[in-house]
Amino acid sequence: MQAQMLAPAAVLVAWSLVMLFWMAGTRLPAMKKAGITMDGEPGGRGQDLEGRIDSRVNWKAHNYAHLMEQPTIFYPAVVILALMGPAQWDVLLAWTYVGLRIVHSIYQATTNKVNTRFLIFLLATLVLTALAIRAVMVTLFAYPGVLA
Repeated sequence: MQAQMLAPAAVLVAWSLVMLFWMAGTRLPAMKKAGITMDGEPGGRGQDLEGRIDSRVNWKAHNYAHLMEQPTIFYPAVVILALMGPAQWDVLLAWTYVGLRIVHSIYQATTNKVNTRFLIFLLATLVLTALAIRAVMVTLFAYPGVLA
């Protein structure tokens, strides 16, 4: 059951890399079109491209940044559950979270209507909350070797 619990995390890692390559594949040509080179001022950041290249191109970068934020809570929750012995429900929750994050990525990178995007994010957050509660439950209420 440990592999089944860790598989969603591995898929989300791979998806994050897909978004990284999608971002680079659209951002680099947009930079070239805008006459922006990477040999400019030292210390430049991706945020510096806001307003300088097409917003639709930047949406991929925004999503990639999002994949480096909230999923940092998902990964340890999944590892905790894998180590402690996940229930089938935990595996289903993990896959649901990953599915919602992938849908969120595609939606943000292509359509990006905030009200719909927020709903997808909220659903994923509720699933993540359930995973976090399960991680707390399996650790806090586990009493191996009490008074041993």
